[in-house]
Amino acid sequence: MDEVKNNILDAKDFAFKLREMVTLLEQRTRNAKIQEYLYRHVASSSIPKQLLCLALRLAHEHSTNAAARRQLPSPELVPALVDDSYFHFVLASDNVLAASVVANSLVQNSLRPEKVVLHVITDEKTYSPMQAWFSLHPLSPAIIEVKALQHFDWFAKGKVPVLEAMEKDQRVRSRFRGGSSAIVENNSEKPHIIAAKLQTLSPKYNSVMNHIRIHLPELFPSLNKVVFLDDDIVVQADLSPLWDIDMNGKVNGAVETCRGEDKFVMSKRLENYLNFSHPMIAENFNPNECAWAYGMNIFDLEAWRKTNISLTYHHWVEEVITNINHIVFKQNVTILSIQ
Repeated sequence: MDEVKNNILDAKDFAFKLREMVTLLEQRTRNAKIQEYLYRHVASSSIPKQLLCLALRLAHEHSTNAAARRQLPSPELVPALVDDSYFHFVLASDNVLAASVVANSLVQNSLRPEKVVLHVITDEKTYSPMQAWFSLHPLSPAIIEVKALQHFDWFAKGKVPVLEAMEKDQRVRSRFRGGSSAIVENNSEKPHIIAAKLQTLSPKYNSVMNHIRIHLPELFPSLNKVVFLDDDIVVQADLSPLWDIDMNGKVNGAVETCRGEDKFVMSKRLENYLNFSHPMIAENFNPNECAWAYGMNIFDLEAWRKTNISLTYHHWVEEVITNINHIVFKQNVTILSIQ
């Protein structure tokens, strides 16, 4: 401005210099945002040493301590697992500490904990630590069941489409080299597209624990209604009133996330999760469709069994895997999209 006042710069030169400064600042802002997304991806993909050590200690406890291997629930409480008069919650997780936080907060805030049944689903490698934790830290009078996927009769009968899709997904992804570094180095894309692509690399979205909820009607054939809880939530109120909601024949009850002022969480639509520049996405989905909260959903399994939601889900998972090099995809919107 001093140079302009002293007639060293004319208005045209000043405009060029100002534009250069703005461009430089925009580039620095863009690079900083991309670095933020990269650091967030690295942090979310890493296993803290403390969590790994906890799982190892619990696995050792399971093998050496009979109390850590006791049946969950006890034999006299087994009938409650298929009794629709109880409040049935389902938690699918391979993180022992996260599962314990959800379970404790759920039971502590329940006004009728004796009616709470929590079904904890985990994978084969985490089953022993998860069993040991809930055996040694009972949440009576609530009823806790811990099962690995391999323990379900439906799972053991034959091929599971979602598992086959995940195996195919891993084979497809293994052909792409560079990982997060290659994504970040692509400076031609917008930061939010880079963030979405980084998110697709997260182990959470490639974990079978994240997909198995699509088979809830098969996993729990005797139940008509369940509340599914994600493992990154803390329950702060009694959830039993959820069972009084009239679902009107709908499959899923959830909280919309497109009506809040919080730009990061509560103002999400499908355009925030899917790449609508791809014709297959643009032709089948509405970018303005409201997204919904992933952490807590109530499912009417009886209504679900009358639909083809699971088949449609598998169709889109296959489409995504086939087009994985083109589609920016986030798993937690898929069920919403197909309904």
